[in-house]
Amino acid sequence: MSKLSDFNDLAFEDSLAEDWSRDLETVEVRLEARPTRGTMIFAACLIAIVAGRVLYLNMIKGGFYAARAEANANRTEHILAPRGLVKDRNGMVLAENRSVFRAVLNVDEYAKHPELHEQTLSVVGEVLGLAPEAVDVMMAERTKAESSEPLVIGEDLSQEQIVKLKALDLLTLAVTDAYMRHYSEGETFGSLLGYVSLPSVRDLQQNSKISSQDLVGKAGLESRYDERLQGVPGLYVRVRDAKGNLIHAEEKRPPQIGSTLTLAVDGEFQKYLAGRMRQGLSSLGRTTGGAIALDPQNGEVLALISFPSYDNNILSSPGRNEEKRALLNSPLQPLFDRMVSGNYSPGSVVKPLDSVALLNEKIVDPMRSIFSPGYLDVPNPYDPSKPTRYLDWRYQGYVNIYSAIAQSSDVYFYETVGGFGDIKGLGITRLKEWWQKFGFGTPTGIDLPSEGKGFLPDPEWKERRQGRPWLLGDTFNVSIGQGDLQVTPIQLTNAIASLANGGILYQPVVNKDADRKILADLTRYAPEIKEVQKGMRLTVTSALGTAHALNDLPFEVHAKTGSAQIQNNTKENAFFAGYIPSPEGEGENGSANTGARIVILILIEDAREGSLNAVPIGKDALRWYWEHRLQ
Repeated sequence: MSKLSDFNDLAFEDSLAEDWSRDLETVEVRLEARPTRGTMIFAACLIAIVAGRVLYLNMIKGGFYAARAEANANRTEHILAPRGLVKDRNGMVLAENRSVFRAVLNVDEYAKHPELHEQTLSVVGEVLGLAPEAVDVMMAERTKAESSEPLVIGEDLSQEQIVKLKALDLLTLAVTDAYMRHYSEGETFGSLLGYVSLPSVRDLQQNSKISSQDLVGKAGLESRYDERLQGVPGLYVRVRDAKGNLIHAEEKRPPQIGSTLTLAVDGEFQKYLAGRMRQGLSSLGRTTGGAIALDPQNGEVLALISFPSYDNNILSSPGRNEEKRALLNSPLQPLFDRMVSGNYSPGSVVKPLDSVALLNEKIVDPMRSIFSPGYLDVPNPYDPSKPTRYLDWRYQGYVNIYSAIAQSSDVYFYETVGGFGDIKGLGITRLKEWWQKFGFGTPTGIDLPSEGKGFLPDPEWKERRQGRPWLLGDTFNVSIGQGDLQVTPIQLTNAIASLANGGILYQPVVNKDADRKILADLTRYAPEIKEVQKGMRLTVTSALGTAHALNDLPFEVHAKTGSAQIQNNTKENAFFAGYIPSPEGEGENGSANTGARIVILILIEDAREGSLNAVPIGKDALRWYWEHRLQ
């Protein structure tokens, strides 16, 4: 029975298996190793790819993503650094910093929260008085500069403004500490020091070290030494969680003040000279001119003033827009530094330089006399009855090179430079070469921006520019500092300084710590320079000398005056150049270096009586320096 049961069970299972097999149309086969191996390879590749990606993100890009994560969680803020102080040679502070508060727009938060735009602009207009359009313009400029740093929208906030902004507690607005530049003497040093302001888009593009909140130099020494005066900003980090809540705040680096700039300028002397110039110009009803004082022994600038000057506190301060517009639109151009950038015909101040050339080239000897009746008639080869007359400024009589310098004889230099009678003449080509020896036609390299270089005419230039030949009259004109000859006041002062020190042409420097550079060594012309110095001394001591008014000073002075005709001879610019030699006078071992202590140049534009208007100012300036610095 048991066996039958087993059989029946087996038969039933077999029949069922056959039915299943038939219904599913399947065939039992042996499972091979190939599919298993393929699955394992695929899985291994997938694991390798995932592992490689993990390694790439952690090992190679780990620093990048860590920094990105930190940037998302942290906000690094710049702590503004004060600019370096500017002091004169005696320690007088000329430029310093004043702590103020600024309003800034948090550009990132402003971009993240469009719903706050309307409220933000409303607050900016109500509290800061800034129109929404102005903010849009500033934002557009920031976009061009590709900067997301806080945007300064208000400076030197009042206490009321600070309270209102902090009370609103807007994410998009903040009040920060800042500094504002302050100039103790303002207008007296305006043209020399320049001014500062927030950086423009161009400033940010050109200098990656500055932020949109830093102050940058825009003119004068502030511009020339901007990198040195810039401090090192500090870093302040705020750590936030994923929700933006502040977790930790830490100062990573304290700000460092910029380096102090010590000038060669004598601040007290500049204050006196500026006041005296202002007084002199006012008495003449004039407004434009300037003064320069150099130490001829090393090229240090002791004073430099351009008139009209300007109060640099106006341009370095927020607001004051009406005053700023007045300065920028003034026809007198107060922002233009006439003493460094202006080009002028030097007038007769150029005659001592001509004289060195005449003596060295053996055109004349010192005692050769030439008669000036107050004019020079040059024969007309086409009509002898109609000579061309070139005027001297007065009757001179017989003059040699000493009296020609002292009395400023024009005829003497007409004949010796242009040639006349038995005098061959130096000629324009050689005269230009001598001008170049004394630094004309080339910037001096003074450490102030936008220096001019003047202009030296010659026959080739006239032919090319005007299509006309160079005439004898052209040589006559430039020989006395008229015509197309142009020099900058700093070039002219520096050239006179080289005569005062015996032949060394230094590079003028305003920064007392700057390297002393020699532009030209002209001491090989010491014999000629000594003779010229005698003529400049005679300018003061002779009753006919054009600077005889200085003869009552209790110290020795050498000088030269000049008047340059401008605007078709309708106006005159007046020059005075003078220097104080050392009490010993003669240089050592027969050199021409008299140990001169100071050289001063005075310029008055559109003077009423030519050089006579400049002499009194020069006299008082030299007296002050003698009494307060040399006694």
